[in-house]
Amino acid sequence: MEEVNIKQRTLGVNLGSKHTEVSCWAPLKKKISIVFADKRKSIPLKKDSFGFWKANIRGLHGGDKYKFKIDDEQEYPDPASLSQPEGVHGYSMVTDLSSYQWRDQKWTNHPLRGYIIYELHVGAFTPEGTFVAVIDRLDYLIELGITAIEIMPIAQFPGDRNWGYDGVFPFAVQHSYGGAHHFQQLVDACHQKGLAVILDVVFNHLGPEGNYLGAYGPYFTEKYQTPWGAAVNLDDAYCDGMRQFIIENMLMWFRDFHVDALRLDAVHAMKDFSSKPILRQMRLILDQLSKYTKRPYYLIAECDLNDPKYIRSTEKGGYGMHAQWVDEFHHALRVSVGEPAKGYYTDFKGVTDLAKSYRDAYVFDGQYSGHRHKYFGDRVTANKGEQFVVFSQNHDQVGNRMLGERSAKLYSFELQKLLLGAILVSPYMPMLFMGEEYGETNPFLYFVSHTEKKLARAVREGRRKEFKDFHGSAEAPDPNLLNTFERSKLQWSLLAKKRHRLLHNYYKVFIAFRKTNQILRKPDRKRFQVSGLEKEKVLVLLREDRSHRIAAILNFDTKSHVITLEQGQEPWKKLIGSSDEEWGGKCNMPNELSTSTLTVPSSSISVYRSKKL
Repeated sequence: MEEVNIKQRTLGVNLGSKHTEVSCWAPLKKKISIVFADKRKSIPLKKDSFGFWKANIRGLHGGDKYKFKIDDEQEYPDPASLSQPEGVHGYSMVTDLSSYQWRDQKWTNHPLRGYIIYELHVGAFTPEGTFVAVIDRLDYLIELGITAIEIMPIAQFPGDRNWGYDGVFPFAVQHSYGGAHHFQQLVDACHQKGLAVILDVVFNHLGPEGNYLGAYGPYFTEKYQTPWGAAVNLDDAYCDGMRQFIIENMLMWFRDFHVDALRLDAVHAMKDFSSKPILRQMRLILDQLSKYTKRPYYLIAECDLNDPKYIRSTEKGGYGMHAQWVDEFHHALRVSVGEPAKGYYTDFKGVTDLAKSYRDAYVFDGQYSGHRHKYFGDRVTANKGEQFVVFSQNHDQVGNRMLGERSAKLYSFELQKLLLGAILVSPYMPMLFMGEEYGETNPFLYFVSHTEKKLARAVREGRRKEFKDFHGSAEAPDPNLLNTFERSKLQWSLLAKKRHRLLHNYYKVFIAFRKTNQILRKPDRKRFQVSGLEKEKVLVLLREDRSHRIAAILNFDTKSHVITLEQGQEPWKKLIGSSDEEWGGKCNMPNELSTSTLTVPSSSISVYRSKKL
């Protein structure tokens, strides 16, 4: 791979002060020309020794539309297009990312330990479904206590409705959301209000409709197969072009859009056995960019391998990901609150495994997994708590239920409060999913808007066959219907209702405790203990610093239980109790414990603080 220019984009069409640079990777083609929508001219590109077709062109402007013609035959959109205003099959549009006037010069990214993440889908978060509409809700998120928003993928996809994981133009910002400049405006607004921005990106596959990369060259390889077909070419012949494509895309989001972190989708599906793994290379190049811009950036991986090498430092031979999602915490938590142990939940034993995840992050770190039919995972030891993202729900765990039910539909009001407490008292990085903070009752369904009828039919039929372990004979909503998408939008009007407003206030108070308490705000895995009463379904978490202790008592049972807390220098004093009448409960927990015993109500979490002996 050629040395990457961290200072500016080199792929696609890039406007300059004197001329426009054009570059397209197609190593096996005989001729590439750039053609314009108004048919005024067609300009041939010149091939270099690495298979990049290039030209310097005068007279191009932002808004000009173009395609590339391959071997004097078919015309296709630019693989590195920055804008697709006519959709995935239409012309690409010349876009000047440098024209935006940034106002975030005083912004400094939060340390990971300070992240309170809120995951959202741009299209479903507001009635308008645009970047500008998200800006109007930022003050709400600040008031809630959020410090970082995580935006589901925004790379151009077919139509105007999609989760984002069917994107086919990784450099082009979804036009129906507002396009590149409106996304820059959103990031800028976030930074001025003190919010970090995490962007979910997909480097393991492209969607099925409008994916023209294969027409240009060996961007994919049959050497490996993934759930989406042929794997992205990271270590086969001609892999350098795709590797540069991915690295330049990463750099673009940080450098040109000022995002603070990328969430990398399913990195276990990025098949790479090269001597220089792409993830490790990405981290090393990102460090160069960080040094150049003097801004810290983060890479957060979704990984289903329980392999610490992904988050191990590059100095110690790891890939250097700053953090990763921990699905196993979610699975153990869900089984603890009564989720049936079916499908991928079959491996999990409720509070026993939840206690292990509190201690070790991974539940499976070398044990036999019945669901996988093999010994699975490895142990994490030296990694800090801020390297693990935990949640009680996210887009996958809600939307991959066939009916898309959220916690508010599945669990009692008391259990919803317990679920929040479970992630906020952990020594990890907490994440919420949009709407959970007020008990959103609309589902978050799987939705798409494919324009190819055959593909739309295949998605509909495939959805009906999926997740049968969970849903039996129930009928799956058609992902292609507009109504499926509309039903997935947040109902902001619910905040006017007493019960929803009460839950929202509880979230605000508990998040504030997490952010301001000297113990809870530190993701310290070392000064942390967890003990459990398996039969009673009760966990007691103890966290401490040099002078104080925090005790969190989580009761997942349907009845009360008595537990014992070791007394300290002073009596235990209550910080919050989810069963209190203040939060819609029926049992006020004592403000101060005069004895070492405490009766813990069903489906509740109580948090106490005491000085150490």
